[in-house]
Amino acid sequence: MGQGWSWSGFVDYLFNPYILSGAVTTLWLTLAAIAGGLVVGCTLALARLSSRRWIAGPAHFYIWVFRGTPLLVQLIIIYTGLPQLGLKLSVIESALLGLILNEAAYLAEIVRGGIQSISAGQTNAARAVGFSSAQTMRYIVMPQAMRLIVPTLGNSINGLLKTTSITSVISMEELLRRTQVLIQEKFMVLELFVVAAIYYLLMTTAWDFVQRRIERHYGRAYGNASAPAVPAEPALEQR
Repeated sequence: MGQGWSWSGFVDYLFNPYILSGAVTTLWLTLAAIAGGLVVGCTLALARLSSRRWIAGPAHFYIWVFRGTPLLVQLIIIYTGLPQLGLKLSVIESALLGLILNEAAYLAEIVRGGIQSISAGQTNAARAVGFSSAQTMRYIVMPQAMRLIVPTLGNSINGLLKTTSITSVISMEELLRRTQVLIQEKFMVLELFVVAAIYYLLMTTAWDFVQRRIERHYGRAYGNASAPAVPAEPALEQR
């Protein structure tokens, strides 16, 4: 054991419930982090777009800090540093908080970029016909901005599926952590890492399929593409 490739060990752990449970943890950790990151990120994006410096300034500082430091460092500070300040969080709480705060910084820039891509002329036109700021954002800006936001957001989710593996450093029981635990017990290093790689590949491939469908939905024309074409006028008969 531990020397050469073991097909039997590879097959056994490919369907191992312990590994499968770790993959499920990776999935819900990704979903929870992206949901929380979107809420915080959208708030930060709107704050960055504010004309008031006391609102835009702190949002810019937050994004600068969390985009400029590694997630690994942020997780270690949250898990081992906060208890020194009297705030002790569990492994799950620390992992979720770290992923949400980090992802929010990136999603904020994605949302802000999508909103700013819409020309000011369209928002001015909406205001001219009596739309409020909220109505302009909901009916004019966001439907168009989503075309640019969705592809980048989809790539972020794909990356987050793999980034969750970093939480293994604080003993989060996700896919990579459980793979490492089995390696220490069974000494099947290559076989178990290949199994983990296959699980990650399956999850990212499944998400790629979902992302393509979402992109097609938001990439459709605003008009009714199925409406019947206007019949052409009959050609004049030649004399």
